[in-house]
Amino acid sequence: MRKSHPVRRAVLAGAATVSGIVLLLSLKPASDPGSASAAGGAAPPVAAQSPQGGRGAGAGTVTGDAARTQYGPVQVRVTVSGGKITKAEAVQAPKGGQSDRVTADAVPKLNQAAVAAGNADIDAVSGATYTSAGYVKSLQSALDKAAAAAGSAGQQEPGGAGPGTQVLTGDAAQTQYGPVQVRITVSGGKITGAETLQAPKGGRSDQVTADAVPQLNRAAVAAGNADIDAVSGATYTSAGYTQSLQSALDRAGG
Repeated sequence: MRKSHPVRRAVLAGAATVSGIVLLLSLKPASDPGSASAAGGAAPPVAAQSPQGGRGAGAGTVTGDAARTQYGPVQVRVTVSGGKITKAEAVQAPKGGQSDRVTADAVPKLNQAAVAAGNADIDAVSGATYTSAGYVKSLQSALDKAAAAAGSAGQQEPGGAGPGTQVLTGDAAQTQYGPVQVRITVSGGKITGAETLQAPKGGRSDQVTADAVPQLNRAAVAAGNADIDAVSGATYTSAGYTQSLQSALDRAGG
């Protein structure tokens, strides 16, 4: 019986290994940053119901809280007029690598859906499950703020006897990393709401802004003035926020 040559056996074994690897790779499904679901579980829910009687309420431009997702923060700004959403835009969305393509495709569709629906009960964009979920969450918070502002305005005393409610936008404060601009709602001589219309973005600034801005907004309402502490790790953003907040308060005083 003729024995197989060792070199021939090695070549055949190597060919079999390569074939096995190619087969495995061909079976591996492609993943999409915006559509990946948690292993063994369903994707996060997308549609969020608006509070009863508060869908699309209020007037003006309102920015929702930044919603954290697996691929980065999503933050939505809406313009509400006559109780309807007339414009929606994402001021923050996942980016970098494949997320750039997902965001470019999904965000315009989500913006259109928000305006068409007039509330946060919108469908997820196929292939962008997490981005859609974050969008809906931030959109809902913006609508909640609009509804709260409308409710405060409706409680103003008739005939102007009370101090009323004012929505005031501060000057944009220029910082080393970009402009910061604050809008506040003042009712009964107190700050009842604060939101950031502009904040540094791009690169690491996205993460800093997503972390610092909600804290600064809460601090402004709690303090009732611009004497608030800087957020750790966001010194320039905090300084710009305080400057713009003070200019808004100066307008209220005027």
